[in-house]
Amino acid sequence: MATTIFHGGGNSGFQAGVINGNIGNVTIVQSETLSQACLRDLRTTNPSDDKNRVKNTNGGLLEDSYRWILDNEEFRQWQDNPSNRLLWIRGDPGKGKTMLLCGIIEQLTRLPGVKANIPFFFCQATDMRINNATSVLRGLIYLLVEKNPSLLSHVRARYDHAGRTLFEDVNAWDALLTIFTDILKDRSLKSAYLIIDALDECIDGLRRLLDLIIQASAAHSQIKWIIFSRNWPEIEERIPVALHITPISLELNEISVSEAVNKFIQHKVNYLASIKKYTDRTRDTILRHLLSNAQGTFLWVALVCEHLNRTPPRHAIKKLQAFPPGLDDLYSRMMDQVRRSEDAELCKQILAIISTVYRPITLGELDSLIEISDHSHEDYETLSEIIGVCGSFLSLRGDTVMFVHQSAKDFLVRGALNEIFPQGIEAKHCMIFARSLSVIFETLTLFHDIYLPGMWIWRAVVGCSGVGQVQVFGGQKYLNSRTPIGLKI
Repeated sequence: MATTIFHGGGNSGFQAGVINGNIGNVTIVQSETLSQACLRDLRTTNPSDDKNRVKNTNGGLLEDSYRWILDNEEFRQWQDNPSNRLLWIRGDPGKGKTMLLCGIIEQLTRLPGVKANIPFFFCQATDMRINNATSVLRGLIYLLVEKNPSLLSHVRARYDHAGRTLFEDVNAWDALLTIFTDILKDRSLKSAYLIIDALDECIDGLRRLLDLIIQASAAHSQIKWIIFSRNWPEIEERIPVALHITPISLELNEISVSEAVNKFIQHKVNYLASIKKYTDRTRDTILRHLLSNAQGTFLWVALVCEHLNRTPPRHAIKKLQAFPPGLDDLYSRMMDQVRRSEDAELCKQILAIISTVYRPITLGELDSLIEISDHSHEDYETLSEIIGVCGSFLSLRGDTVMFVHQSAKDFLVRGALNEIFPQGIEAKHCMIFARSLSVIFETLTLFHDIYLPGMWIWRAVVGCSGVGQVQVFGGQKYLNSRTPIGLKI
């Protein structure tokens, strides 16, 4: 028996195969290794993990909050009629579109024969990994080939020559479009439901993604599509009135949405009453207030209940008066709370940083970007408390800081721009770039071989404690910016 080293061609690095007297064994080992590498390189995030994160962020999936859509006449028509292939569900922010998506996925997985073929993707404008058309295609292809390994051959046909650059260079969209089209034409793909959430949060390549969806839904009778979006004219203009397209407006289904919100309120209040040990009077007062002021908006209810969860029971009724109806009014009230806070300057800095970075960041990464001189760069517990002051805008999941909803960032950029960016957004980009460089230079030493000729940047950074990806990408994104900024370090 001998051990032989093979070079993987398009796959970077070497692969080892063990020869047992049968050369066929070597081919199998190498093929499996390349397939695994192909899947790893194709993946940006795992959409299944994104779905679990969304469900957990919202406190789980309540069936009563989405049951109405399954009985909706337009939904049933789309599901039962083979000629109806594209379902477009649209509505204003906070109306529960994402949870509807999760509920529909749960329902479709119960149908016989389709469990393996329900690829989906969650767009998120605040995360550069999942806010563009190329990433959407990568996510859909990833779930399709993960559940149907034979379809991976369409990806491997190009990947074996190009490697990871296939998914990342300037031609990535065109290459992925060809791969995706070949997969949809594959006769082994008998049926599939393709689902995309928050199309309005696809900030790069939205038009070409819409064109693909419309063309593919018309061309492939075995594929059904569901897309979710806000009521954006740009999307509405590009979705034609056609026999194969079924639109559902949440505003036109106001009664059904309001009833679902009321059931959501009852669920949340019962939960709060259980863990906070409310008296019957407190429980009933909270229930009446939420039912009277929710205005059919799930997000408003979730934000108020999150604040009540952090409020002592004896102050709960008084706290209710601080929550006006309507998302914008609630955000305005919470911005007033930030202004009055003893940590107002730090809160505004944090809001500005989270509004500027290209993905959710960890507490450690956030800590390294804060500029205030008397700020302690050791106490993450204190930093978590300060993020709590921004509670209607930011959420802390584990050690990752993110916006509670895209509408929260929209409000800040639209309604508090001058306050959180007194010197402009460009200056905040400049600050993040400068702080990122500072952290890198403080942390890296000659012991990490940073000055070795030919050393790739990612190999130099891996294993260096104290340097997060935000420092590397902060510098890269700043340098890639087309906005001229005077840099002073």
